[in-house]
Amino acid sequence: MNEMPKFEQATEMTESKISAKKVQVYYGDTHAIKDVDIEIQPRSVTAFIGPSGCGKSTFLRTLNRMNDTIDICRVQGSIKIDGEDIYDPKVDPVQLRAKVGMVFQKPNPFPKSIYDNVAYGPRIHGLARNKAQLDDIVSSSLQKAGLWDEVKDRLSEPGTGMSGGQQQRLCIARAIAVSPEVILMDEPCSALDPIATAKIEELIDELRANYTIVIVTHSMQQAARVSQRTAFFHLGVLVEEGSTDNIFTNPEDKRTQDYITGRFG
Repeated sequence: MNEMPKFEQATEMTESKISAKKVQVYYGDTHAIKDVDIEIQPRSVTAFIGPSGCGKSTFLRTLNRMNDTIDICRVQGSIKIDGEDIYDPKVDPVQLRAKVGMVFQKPNPFPKSIYDNVAYGPRIHGLARNKAQLDDIVSSSLQKAGLWDEVKDRLSEPGTGMSGGQQQRLCIARAIAVSPEVILMDEPCSALDPIATAKIEELIDELRANYTIVIVTHSMQQAARVSQRTAFFHLGVLVEEGSTDNIFTNPEDKRTQDYITGRFG
């Protein structure tokens, strides 16, 4: 079996794009995330790994206030993007989610045409003044998502009629279309076959030139291939965070070592 490509690891440490301090998340009385501190670098891929139920997806959802949609959920602590507190009452969650796009585990195209899936966000956010501008946004988003050549002759066909891998790339194009700065991906390949997964991984590596990407993955091999930084979560605690190479070859915490070597998880 051919080994999938290992993407470039080097990344310069610069001013953080996302800064989280003392973040707590509660679902009712359940303390799901405990005291998480992390700095996420711009234009890089940060992977969140850890066993099921460890809090990685819950923490990911704090980064664009998706937890606001859950009545019993409350978030404490500070999360800043470019120095702005995203939980400040003055921040509009709708505008925040345009800046911080999200791609979910299961591809979820709208029951609309391929064109309208990508055009939806730019339309509601008023990003195009006319049809020609909207056409440009749609074609460039599909190109960035590596999908243009496959769909350019069938933009009026339903997005739901595509293969799973194409649907996921369509969802990535839809996220890109509103010019986000951060893209969150919650296990984006878990429903895909190995060939579609390899395409998404290549795409992630290309996109990091222009976007800050945070990916939750249950696959340690995937984290090792696509990320420059890795954070290991266990029982709602961020156990360890560092360069991906260090986390996988020289972890500081025994829990990280045990997880990576398959002793639990």
